[in-house]
Amino acid sequence: MPRGPEATVQVWVGGQLFQAEQDLLVEHCGFFRGLFRSGMREAREAEVRLGTLSADGFRTTLQVLRGERPVLAEADELLQAVECAAFLQAPALARYLEHSLTSDNCAILCDAAAAFGLQGVFHNAALFIRDGARELAAELALPEARAYVAALQPSSYVAVSTHTPAPGFLEDASRTVCYLDEEEDAWRTLATLPLEASTLLAGVATLGNKLYIVGGVRGASKEVVELGFCYDPDGGTWREFPSPHQPRYDTALAGFDGRLYAIGGEFQRMPMSSVERYDPVAECWSFVADLPQPAAGPPCAQACGRLFVCLWRPAATTAVVEYTVRADTWLSVAELRRPQSYGHCMVAHRDSLYVVRNGPSDDFLHCAIDCLNLATGQWTALPGQFVNSKGALFTAVVRGDTVYTVNRMFTMLYAIEGGTWRLLREKAGFPRPGSLQTFLLRLPSGAPGPVASTTPEL
Repeated sequence: MPRGPEATVQVWVGGQLFQAEQDLLVEHCGFFRGLFRSGMREAREAEVRLGTLSADGFRTTLQVLRGERPVLAEADELLQAVECAAFLQAPALARYLEHSLTSDNCAILCDAAAAFGLQGVFHNAALFIRDGARELAAELALPEARAYVAALQPSSYVAVSTHTPAPGFLEDASRTVCYLDEEEDAWRTLATLPLEASTLLAGVATLGNKLYIVGGVRGASKEVVELGFCYDPDGGTWREFPSPHQPRYDTALAGFDGRLYAIGGEFQRMPMSSVERYDPVAECWSFVADLPQPAAGPPCAQACGRLFVCLWRPAATTAVVEYTVRADTWLSVAELRRPQSYGHCMVAHRDSLYVVRNGPSDDFLHCAIDCLNLATGQWTALPGQFVNSKGALFTAVVRGDTVYTVNRMFTMLYAIEGGTWRLLREKAGFPRPGSLQTFLLRLPSGAPGPVASTTPEL
């Protein structure tokens, strides 16, 4: 018989009874959607028995579908969640598992997802393993999982320095995107920037293993470049795409949840609070909720499938806010107060955000790092100071459990462990002067690019 929008369903799992919202189950689970459309007796009586699943796994499923963030630390909890995601056809739970990947659970999730046919979790776990320490692949139990991981390309550390559009009659060999060849300890050329592209005050981000450049400027008047540019490493090709509706430079660009976000920025030397979202399938921009305040070049990072941004406020305060897609709003997360010091860069690892800020008394040669644990809401200052020569830590990227930073002298790799960043090793410095934007891309196998030429400093 018909039921109202608040109707609940009784679900028996593993001998336990759960009361669940019918609309929630129909919206998020293909299994229940098919069941209630079928008109079967269980659907008519609003009572369902799931004999093959575990009660703990179904409890986790309901928590995730209701917007909670359960901690899945034990192997059994992970296996049960994978089984429920596969059987119930619950994409939200699968995405939650993908966002929960760590070096502690990636092998378990990869094997389990392979066994249950949960392709998205399997693929993302395999990518995580390929980017991590070599011993992670050795933990895989299934031969097919080990073979799949071995066939993947690892992420490469990629950088681009500051360039303005080049006249067609001038060739500038330095207008290139470069990647770090870790085995040969050399920076190599990946691609030449399009003549019309500018990386000066541009937003740069990756999405779906493609590089996007938005909102660079040309000339002293800071005229905004009209087009965006997208590089596909698999084909080695550039294409143009529309710019945001609001011209902007010094915007933070983030690839998140299958979309690009152009966050804040400036126009005609005025900071802005507006935010736009780009759908690469529909090839169009749309406005979403404004930032709580105008901000140019705000640091942003993603952790646990969530998007965070740093904002500067009076009285030496760095505020962390989060964008929620479903509610289309910005939520306050935490604030950090340090005398004469603000967050210039933010990276994420597991359930923690690391805010890199200038040292005391406006010291930009030595920087400090504070860690925000998202689970507890507590800040912890990392011990010691970190060298910031020519922007080494004001651009940083995390791959697995390793942080990559770079300057003219060195590329420095840090291990995140024991509440601090431990210097692992040093590689060749970037051969070009100027500010850098860095990111990760998976590059196709084949002949390496030429060693990047060195450009003298002015």
